[in-house]
Amino acid sequence: MPHVLTPLCRRRQRGRPASVRFLAWVSLWEYALLGVIAALWSCHGGVMVLTLTPMTKRKAPDPKTEALRQRRCLNPNPEKVADPLFKESQFFDPRDLVQVKYEMVRRVQLDGQTVSDSAAAFGLSRPSFYQAQSLLETGGLPALTPQKPGPRRSHKLDPDVMRFLEQLRSEDSSIPASELARRIRERFALRVHPRSIERALARQEKKRP
Repeated sequence: MPHVLTPLCRRRQRGRPASVRFLAWVSLWEYALLGVIAALWSCHGGVMVLTLTPMTKRKAPDPKTEALRQRRCLNPNPEKVADPLFKESQFFDPRDLVQVKYEMVRRVQLDGQTVSDSAAAFGLSRPSFYQAQSLLETGGLPALTPQKPGPRRSHKLDPDVMRFLEQLRSEDSSIPASELARRIRERFALRVHPRSIERALARQEKKRP
């Protein structure tokens, strides 16, 4: 098996030449498999000593973690999930944000747990609970998958939705934007922020002669 010899070094100490002895033989196979983290040089009585530290083998990336990250479903704080099922069963994965949100809502709706307790057990906030609950009601389980970020625009308020809004406003001009958002969600299965509705209606008013 081939080996490599550390280079000989010479130095002077107190005016006298000091011989540097052969220090270590390192197997090329060991070097290739383990690697070298650092070469630490230290002086001992005029002799330079070379210390080789094996390199820790890097772990291969987990395929499920990578898949969840690509689909934007990777929970950024899986360690905060304290629900017993996610601690005791391998089926429930705290890394899967969709699964975490679904179980959080189910705990409240079917098991009767309070919103605060359920949100805390799954490492999320109360607003996150209500958002997940609304998404499940309007779009089912696929709606819990985070959407790809895009430009902010009122693309949801297409002509059909705007005509529906104008009809509602013509029947009752005092109807608030929050109620309009609820009506849109029931009619078109779309979630639109009330502020977006207000801006869209304001733009519509400006266009009128």
